[in-house]
Amino acid sequence: MEAAEKEEISVKDEAVDKNIFRDCNRIAFYRRQKQWLSKKSTYQVLLDSVTTVEDSTRFQIINEASKVPLLAEIYGIEGNIFRLKINEESPLKPRYEVPDVLTSKPSTVRLIPCSGDTGSLILADEKGDLRCHITANPFKVDLVSEEEVVMSINSLGQLYFEHLQILHKQRTAKENEEEASVDTSQENQEDLGLWEEKFGKFVDIKANGPSSVGLDFSLHEFEHLYGIPQHAESHRLKNTRDGDAYRLYNLDVYGYQIYDKMGIYGSVPYLLAHKLGRTIGIFWLNASETLVEINTEPAVEYTLTQMGPVAAKQKVRSRTHVHWMSESGIIDVFLLTGPTPSDVFRQYSHLTGTQAMPPLFSLGYHQCRWNYEDEQDVKAVDAGFDEHDIPYDAMWLDIEHTEGKRYFTWDQKRFPNPKKMQELLRSKKRKLVVISDPHIKIDPDYSVYVKAKDQGFFVRNQEGEDFEGVCWPGLSSYLDFTNPKVRGWYSSLFAFPVYQGSTDILFLWNDMNEPSVFRGPEQTMQKNAIHHGNWEHRELHNIYGFYHQMATAEGLIQRSKGKERPFVLTRSFFAGSQKYADIGGFIGNPETELLVRWYQAGAYQPFFRGHATMNTKRREPWLFGEEYTRLIREAIRERYGLLPYWYSLFYHAHVASQPVMRPLWVEFPNELKTFDMEDEYMLGSALLVHPVTEPKATIVDVFLPGSNEVWYDCKTFACWEGGCTVKIPVALDTIPVFQRGGSVVPIKTTVGKSTGWMTESSYGLRVALSTKGSSVGELYLDDGHSFQYLHQQQFLHRKFSFCSSVLINSSADQRGHYPSKCVVEQILVLGLRKEPSSVITHSSDGKEQPVAFMYCAKTSTLNLKKLSLNIATDWEALIWLAMRQNITTYQSRYDAHGSTDPCGSLLPAAPSVLTASTLQHSLTHTSSHQASST
Repeated sequence: MEAAEKEEISVKDEAVDKNIFRDCNRIAFYRRQKQWLSKKSTYQVLLDSVTTVEDSTRFQIINEASKVPLLAEIYGIEGNIFRLKINEESPLKPRYEVPDVLTSKPSTVRLIPCSGDTGSLILADEKGDLRCHITANPFKVDLVSEEEVVMSINSLGQLYFEHLQILHKQRTAKENEEEASVDTSQENQEDLGLWEEKFGKFVDIKANGPSSVGLDFSLHEFEHLYGIPQHAESHRLKNTRDGDAYRLYNLDVYGYQIYDKMGIYGSVPYLLAHKLGRTIGIFWLNASETLVEINTEPAVEYTLTQMGPVAAKQKVRSRTHVHWMSESGIIDVFLLTGPTPSDVFRQYSHLTGTQAMPPLFSLGYHQCRWNYEDEQDVKAVDAGFDEHDIPYDAMWLDIEHTEGKRYFTWDQKRFPNPKKMQELLRSKKRKLVVISDPHIKIDPDYSVYVKAKDQGFFVRNQEGEDFEGVCWPGLSSYLDFTNPKVRGWYSSLFAFPVYQGSTDILFLWNDMNEPSVFRGPEQTMQKNAIHHGNWEHRELHNIYGFYHQMATAEGLIQRSKGKERPFVLTRSFFAGSQKYADIGGFIGNPETELLVRWYQAGAYQPFFRGHATMNTKRREPWLFGEEYTRLIREAIRERYGLLPYWYSLFYHAHVASQPVMRPLWVEFPNELKTFDMEDEYMLGSALLVHPVTEPKATIVDVFLPGSNEVWYDCKTFACWEGGCTVKIPVALDTIPVFQRGGSVVPIKTTVGKSTGWMTESSYGLRVALSTKGSSVGELYLDDGHSFQYLHQQQFLHRKFSFCSSVLINSSADQRGHYPSKCVVEQILVLGLRKEPSSVITHSSDGKEQPVAFMYCAKTSTLNLKKLSLNIATDWEALIWLAMRQNITTYQSRYDAHGSTDPCGSLLPAAPSVLTASTLQHSLTHTSSHQASST
């Protein structure tokens, strides 16, 4: 069997064979909806059916042709969110509603019915700022914010709902089609796939018949839409009027094409729309195959009937129509009303949860390949990083480390001493990541298979037997992770006594979990396979990998008895997950210039891993000649130097729902030019990154947003005003990165072998002054691996503020406590236009210390070195520019027992900090600590 499969899993081809995947016109529910909607049949609200229960307003909707009643429910949810659910009022059987994605039952707010015109219903929140205006005939919902219609639902009349029917086998096919869905009652003989659907050699038998749903949303004056990943497409979503819709259907697409709307590994049915002054979002909670059409109608101005000497003008606002279509389930949609990008991110996280706090090592560099051959290979690669002074944090092992692709095992010939291998990595404070896929090799001697089969833990086929498909091990069955018992059992497999050879530095990689089935339709599982609860696979396909990851993460938490954070990389994902590409690409052999540029770009993205398939040449960073090794080393070391900033950003994402990596428009929502930009992005609010993506580039055009902003080149410290495009000279060692004026970025001043080597190393602060001469930044610090930050408040959260020539380190969260001996040993101030006469530090215990410094007039930079300021305690660094001005300024600040400084930091009481008398006393130091200029 395995010999035959070797041909199936060949990785020779470097481009996807699109013939094995469907486009929209080969998807039956898409054809049905498009054909039916051309008839313009309408739904209407039965206003006499309106009822208000504790948390929602409910009413019936009737299609004028079918007369089958639907039940609509509208909820107000805390945080300016509306929820619309539409289901059959009396379905033949329950329809699938996506569980487990929402963090909990959303907290609702009361919607107050208001008087409306005849034939309408108005629901308002208690503040009255947001309203739902429901028109009865035809059914339409307008979402109104401050008298502006932001979004309209069903304004195009594309509500579509196939009610469940019984297949009468004694009737003719034509009669079945007529009864199955009134929505298709007068169609031609085209195969609409009502009860079965053919694709190639595969026939999808639909036990429940047609059950698709659809609805349109008109977004008023919004022309820039984003989201609905994962597609190898442009950042801004494109119109689909003349081509395929965006497809959300998790698939193993090997060598996918760019600028293509086909579905690939993951699906998140979450769309954002942005315009000047407002951001909104749509979260379509449906896990079945989903298609999204987008059509923008630009604003137009036309002339009304000539009235007198002047013709009246009428302007029609632009609108973008978004048409969602799903194969099954119900309509369950959340409308996120913003109004800012940050608000929309918070609203989405309120529903689905925030970013989990990652272990620190996961933000370092990861080295992976399909496959490292054996323990000696791992040892040699690990030593190669040390020999070439390149930091890294995790070695990864692909499927070949197992015994015949039996997960939770080790190939005894290649990896006879896995614990010893892990102890070698541990000695260098590094980790091991191994792969675990959802398919289980059918083998009566494989204990994992036997136990799962005996307990009925596999997905079943239509006949009720275990589903069987081909993947890496050969013939396999697939664990049904939708079953909580299966997830619990799978989690138990990661316990150290069960997973022989594993240690607490071993973490997981979930792959092939779309799920990938090599000989299945579109390389995945048949849609009529049966899951827990007797649900067909078609209902929940896109959430299968989500459950696999859930079970794996829970297993890693359980093995540490709830003490340690997990790390799980998943290829397939649903709402709440995110994934980034492999350095160097998985397929092919990139040119050295491209490889270097890839490392440079990856160093400034959240996940940083080098990976390659088995058919490529080896790609370890030192294999391309010393010059290229140096360039790759520098890129990786830049990443490690910025780890304090990265970790602080992830904490901010964890507690405040703000993304680590951001499009420019998120930070500059009122700057129109940023709306289409995709060749540069922000890391947090402080760093702008413009990767070099063209070969042999010597100059790149970088747009620096914000007319009132100032930007600093992170390497040369050159200063640029915002609101313009600048030409930046680049060489192969150049990574165009700019720090925003007004920010403080914490860094590590030395780089070790891994993140573990750097926990006690010193910090530096890069203070970039704004046009007003001020800056602010944060540092988050904990042990980097446990949940003690959450359960025991063991963390430090520090705030750095620079104002009136004083840099202040104060607590940003008094709840946290974490002992740290780390010190700030260097402070670099960018944009200081005047040379200081002296610099003095003051700690909260009253101690003061003069500081040696260097000032460069050419770059307007002040460099404070050889400091020893504890990161965990309050202190100040005073930069003396004009003596009398400083005394006047600081005496006014400290006359009180404690006051808020101009930058907004609450300072300790006067006895423990700088006072007017100590200011006068510090003047005696100025003559002995003069500035030295460079």
